Amino acid sequence: MTERPEDTVEPAGSGSGRSGGRFALIVAAAVLLGAIAGLAGVYGIGGGGRNAVAVGADAQSAPDGGAEVAQEPAPAVAGAPDEACRAASDTARRIAGLARGELAAFAPTLKPTRIPDLAFLGPDGAPTTLSAVGGDGLKLVNIWATWCVPCRKEMPALDELQASLGAKGGAGTPGFEVVAVNIDTRDPNKPKAFFDEIGIKNLALYADPKAQAFQDLRAVGRGFGLPTTMLIDAKGCEIGHIAGPAEWASADAVALVKAALAGGEPAAASPAP
Repeated sequence: MTERPEDTVEPAGSGSGRSGGRFALIVAAAVLLGAIAGLAGVYGIGGGGRNAVAVGADAQSAPDGGAEVAQEPAPAVAGAPDEACRAASDTARRIAGLARGELAAFAPTLKPTRIPDLAFLGPDGAPTTLSAVGGDGLKLVNIWATWCVPCRKEMPALDELQASLGAKGGAGTPGFEVVAVNIDTRDPNKPKAFFDEIGIKNLALYADPKAQAFQDLRAVGRGFGLPTTMLIDAKGCEIGHIAGPAEWASADAVALVKAALAGGEPAAASPAP
């Protein structure tokens, strides 16, 4: 006959000892589980995977074998304000109310801040810099990669924004250009193939195959996720930025950029017919 636990007869006087032993085992197990949980919290054992460079729910590791980069908190921008950028921060203050709707994540730069003069390759493969492209006007600088899903999703909207507002400027009228800088480091042909695949017609293809621009931006508290987009003036002074994707072809985005082009004054409404 198979013996069941409930049929076992314990010797007299052994109950309290066995109960005490069980209690000790339970306490020991609880201590062990607590230690494991503590290690998991500190070192990420068994926890969610690290964030890739891309931000948002669609963030992924680079499928081309690029290293996964943990999302880091952006540090406060160090140093004294750049007084030469005071006009840009004044513009940022005046357009702050337009950061709404599709552009609610736009952060006006109220502390005068200069963006580094990023170095990258032009569409012809020749070295150039941020100050040398886009003419004498505003630039919407977008740092992106083909393996960044949010970057890929917003690229058609950036192309449309360039089509609707892109201009060289002149005769007292500021120009505007979307400067999209790709930081793929593996296959230099991949960004162009992507542009061709989705029908990009208006954006110039700038490339930084060493991703140095992404590192340089960290000096001013930018470049801690992809996409990173900054609205700057002709002097390289930042008016505002977004960490993450946005609907750049939306009415909200167009209104904000037009107001920035006008020096912070909202564009006048068209007269009723």
